[in-house]
Amino acid sequence: MLSFSSAVRIYLAVEPVDMRKSFDGLYAVAAEQLGENPIHGGMFVFSNKRRNRLKILFWDGTGLWVLAKRLEKGGFTWPRGVDAASGKLRLKSEALSLLLGGIDLKDGMAKAWYER
Repeated sequence: MLSFSSAVRIYLAVEPVDMRKSFDGLYAVAAEQLGENPIHGGMFVFSNKRRNRLKILFWDGTGLWVLAKRLEKGGFTWPRGVDAASGKLRLKSEALSLLLGGIDLKDGMAKAWYER
């Protein structure tokens, strides 16, 4: 399981992104569509249309990281918020950990596909 510092700003892209994008493509989405410069810090979370794939773009001070996750079944529950007009949502590190762990942020319960 990944853990994230509470000091890291986490931005979740509301709209789906083409998962063929890598470093430069995701950087461009963060800069142009979300209006944030990844080099200024922050973690950017992207998903595909089916919400079964996820990529995270992160600048660690020396270079960019791209982390990817593909679900074998089910999908991520993508939160919606009042500031979604900007194309992004700001998440706390705990919320991202729950999202990655298969917890529906709306109901606070594990999704059926995640139950062991």
